[in-house]
Amino acid sequence: MPPSNSAPGATSIRDVARRAGVSHMTVSRVLNGAENVRPATRDQVLAAIAELNFRPSHIARALASGGIRTIGILDTTGGLLYGPSNTIWAIELAARRVGYSAVVAGVEPSDRDSVRQAVEHLLDQDASGLIVIGPSARAREVVDELAPRVPIVTMHGTGDESVIIAQAAAARVATRHLLDLGHTRIAHIAGPTHWYEATSRRQGFTDELAAAGLEPAAVEPSDWSPASGYQAATRLLERSEFSAVFCANDSIALGFIHAATDAGLDVPADVSVVGFDDTPESAHYRPPLTTLRQDFAEGGRRAVLSILAALGNDVSVPESSLVPQLVVRASTAARA
Repeated sequence: MPPSNSAPGATSIRDVARRAGVSHMTVSRVLNGAENVRPATRDQVLAAIAELNFRPSHIARALASGGIRTIGILDTTGGLLYGPSNTIWAIELAARRVGYSAVVAGVEPSDRDSVRQAVEHLLDQDASGLIVIGPSARAREVVDELAPRVPIVTMHGTGDESVIIAQAAAARVATRHLLDLGHTRIAHIAGPTHWYEATSRRQGFTDELAAAGLEPAAVEPSDWSPASGYQAATRLLERSEFSAVFCANDSIALGFIHAATDAGLDVPADVSVVGFDDTPESAHYRPPLTTLRQDFAEGGRRAVLSILAALGNDVSVPESSLVPQLVVRASTAARA
């Protein structure tokens, strides 16, 4: 438990509630000067506040009074990649438009304690619901365990969760584009295996090939970076025969094009390339990249609406997930 000489602000309303043996809402009522608190209970709370040296900030006071409504964003990605950073921006904007503040907590998804601390931090901010960015199965398990009473939305995922963006369906669109161009030997450079997005994109790729009676020419692991894409492409070009490749994101595709060019291949005459995300730079690759465009603004809006609907608000939430749209540029062509 926090020491009694902890610095002001080091403890939270929930810490006080645990020490006093009451709910955090009771602590909020005491901080707010509410009259519907029994004197004995008020004394317990005040004693806990004094013992923990709790000094609520102006934000905590606003939360206690209901002046700030909060949606928590759990970011398991580091926030540096194009997709996650734009998703967080879109959620924050959508939340403000309906009178909510968005609080972001970053985690290391493979570290259970990191996820637990982040979830507890968001709950200490009285988050009405949680939106999980880039979830892994492990992170989602911790979230479900620690926050069973608040709505949870995942932007990308698998299974029966509330998923906003349909990654597998988008991957099928990309694969179908290559099939329609006559390619039958198609490879895939996948993202990290612990990412739902990567798993879903790979699944969509293999499902669409299976529907056409085909198997992947090869699947090569990667992270999300151009450097890793280059390395994966080098391995593919040495070991496999294929005429097209679906890359799990645009950065991987950039690395692939670089490696293919270094190997003396022409894109798309020798190999067609499809990416995912439609980053601003993708239109300026050499050649410009065929890719899948995600509507981050609409995704953020739907995530916030899903939280509001789960909280009992009278809002309309589209039932179907968003499917990223194919953007055809010069990196794909009919099989020679």
